[in-house]
Amino acid sequence: MEPGLESATDWGRLLDLDRRHVWHPYGPMPAAREQLAVVGAEGVRLTLADGREVVDGMSSWWCAIHGYRHPVLDAAVRDQLDRMAHVMFGGLTHEGAITLAERLVAITPEPLEHVFLADSGSVSVEVAIKLALQARPGRHRLLALRGGYHGDTFGAMAVCDPVGGMHSLFSGILPAHVFADRPPRVLDDAYADHLTALFERHGGELAAAIVEPSVQGAGGMWFYDPAVLTLLRELCDRHGVLLVADEI
Repeated sequence: MEPGLESATDWGRLLDLDRRHVWHPYGPMPAAREQLAVVGAEGVRLTLADGREVVDGMSSWWCAIHGYRHPVLDAAVRDQLDRMAHVMFGGLTHEGAITLAERLVAITPEPLEHVFLADSGSVSVEVAIKLALQARPGRHRLLALRGGYHGDTFGAMAVCDPVGGMHSLFSGILPAHVFADRPPRVLDDAYADHLTALFERHGGELAAAIVEPSVQGAGGMWFYDPAVLTLLRELCDRHGVLLVADEI
């Protein structure tokens, strides 16, 4: 329990402030229900202010895949804070960023050897889209998969599923991209023909194809045949289209 927050009176006041002032993600303002007040976390469990423990089955939207209060990660954070919490990255660099980039390049297939650090998945998708549009002048569209999710910023919303996704409110103002059907569990001739036809029809206007490789997370943890990625790579190469793997 955090110091000073043990009593029901304290949490009653805080939750009232939360209702009046805090706009939580993916919900209305004010919230439709009271939020769960968390006072601690360890492993896969969250401790609530009322003493209950719950299992975090989504790992804080996939950000805590090693669990909470992991001793190695916590020690690394404390060590970094003892030196500096943060400096801007424009014109400056530091050991942590360089070491991370080195390790990422070591596990990334050639010829990928450049690392651009972003502060969220949505921002990384925005950067990838801008890079693709610059690299393919005159091509202004992207190919994405139905059932896909790539973020909540403007460019990222445009490559999310336009019908079953979370952004239908903005469908009339987002750029119109090309969408392939959701990939099957096992690649078949019908889907291969479908994907091939889309590239033959739109290949000349596509700067890039963007996919969640092998599994669509927010789309229902939908696993699809890795052979789809092999086919997609071949079609992208054939039509001069870049391939963006949005791996969370």
